Amino acid sequence: MLVAAAVCPCPPLLVPEVAAGAAPELDAARAACTDALGVLAASRPSLLVVVGPAERSGRGVLPEGSRGSFRGFGVDRDVQLGRDAELGRDAERDTESGRELPASLAVAAWLLERTGWSDAPIEGLGVGEPLEPERCIRTGRDIAARAERVALLVMGDASACRTLKAPGYLDERAAPFDAEVARALGTADVAALRALDAELAYELKASGRACWQVLAGAAEGAGLGGSLLYEDAPYGVGYVVATWS
Repeated sequence: MLVAAAVCPCPPLLVPEVAAGAAPELDAARAACTDALGVLAASRPSLLVVVGPAERSGRGVLPEGSRGSFRGFGVDRDVQLGRDAELGRDAERDTESGRELPASLAVAAWLLERTGWSDAPIEGLGVGEPLEPERCIRTGRDIAARAERVALLVMGDASACRTLKAPGYLDERAAPFDAEVARALGTADVAALRALDAELAYELKASGRACWQVLAGAAEGAGLGGSLLYEDAPYGVGYVVATWS
C-alpha cells in the first residue's frame, strides 16, 4: 500500500556541478526536494520505488545498486541508486552490461545520496513518455501492492514551453497546463492526474505526465493528502515539488 510520495523535477541542472554558475537559481527547488524526501523518510516505508521518465534504453526496472553518471552533461560525477550491499544477481548483471540509470533516475539518486537515504530498500523504474494512461495506472497499482508500506519518489518536469527561450518555445497552453498539474499534485487529486491529456502533455514536452499517472494508480484508495512545496518555471520549464502523505 502506498503510504507516502514525493514529486520532484528531474533536470540535471539540479546537480550544482552540472549547473555550474547558474546553480544558485535552483537553490529553492533543491531545498524543496530535500524537504520532500524528509516526508518519505518519516513515512517509514518498507520499499521505496523511484519512478522517472526514460528513453528506450533506460526503461523498465533498475535494481538497487544500479549506477549512473552526469558525464553526458560534461561533469565527471557518478551516482548510485541505493547501496552495493543490496545488490542481487540481476543488479550485478545490469551493472556488468553497462545499463545505466536514465538521467531522471540519476538525478533522483543524487537527491537520495544528498539526503543520506538509508531507510528502506530502493528500486528504480524508467517509464517511457508514450506509455498510455491506463497502463500507467495499472503499473502504479502493481507497485502499491508490492509491500505493506510503499513510498514513491516520482521524478518529472511539467511543460517546456513557458517562455520564448524555453526548449519548446512559447506555447500559450503551457501555463494553464502547468497550473493544473501543480494543483493536482499539491492536493493529491488522483482523478485529475488520471485525466491529464497525454497528447497535450507530449506537445508541451512535459516529461512527467506518465510518471504522475503511475502515482495516481498507486495512490488509489490510499487516502493521502497533498502539499505543494515549490512551483516555478526557471528556464521556461515547469518544475513542481509536492508531497503526499
